[in-house]
Amino acid sequence: MPGHFEPLPGGGAAVALDDVEISIIRSLAVQLLELIGPGPGADAPDDPLAELFAEGPSEPPSDPVLRRLFPDAYGDPELAPRSPADADQERAHSAEFRRYTENDLRTGKRENALGVIRSLDALAPVDEGGAVLKLSAQESRQWVGALNDLRLAIGARLEITEEEDTDLLFRLPEEDARKPMVLAYLWLGGLQETLVTTLMP
Repeated sequence: MPGHFEPLPGGGAAVALDDVEISIIRSLAVQLLELIGPGPGADAPDDPLAELFAEGPSEPPSDPVLRRLFPDAYGDPELAPRSPADADQERAHSAEFRRYTENDLRTGKRENALGVIRSLDALAPVDEGGAVLKLSAQESRQWVGALNDLRLAIGARLEITEEEDTDLLFRLPEEDARKPMVLAYLWLGGLQETLVTTLMP
C-alpha cells in the first residue's frame, strides 16, 4: 500500500501516506483552492439565487494555470483556424459556452479540493508517523478530480505540453529549482493512476 492506492472491499480505496506526503498534498490542495477563487456567490451569501443565476466570464483566464484548468471548449490551440471567420466563430462559441459552464466547473473543482483537505484533516496518525487514508467510492472520485487538477496546474507552471517534456524535466540536475515540482508532478501522477485503477469494475 505505501505510495499507491489499493481497492477496499465494498468500494473505495486506501493508501499509506507519511507526514510529509500528507503535508504536501494538503498544501497543494489549499493553493489550488486559492487559485480557483471563492466562487460567484461569495459577494452575496444572503441571496441563494444570486449564485444559481450568476453568469460566468466569457473570456479565458489570463493565468496560464487557470487557462489549463478552464480551457476553451471550441478550437484547438495547437491548430490554426481555417480562416479569420472560423477563428471568430470559435471565439464566439467558446465565450458562450464559458459564460454558462465555468461557474459550475469552478464549483466542482473547489468541492474536489475541499474533499481532499477534509479527508486529510480527518486522518488519525499512527505511531511511526503518517496515516492510512481510507476513501469511500465518492471520496475516491473527488480525489481523482483533485489530483488531475493539481497535475494540470503543476504541468502548466512547468510548461509541460507533451510526455517528452516530462522525461526531459525528470533529468534536470538536482540543483534546478524546478526539480521539486517535477517530482511532485510525477508522484501525483502515480497516485492518480493507481486510484483510477481501484475505481475500475
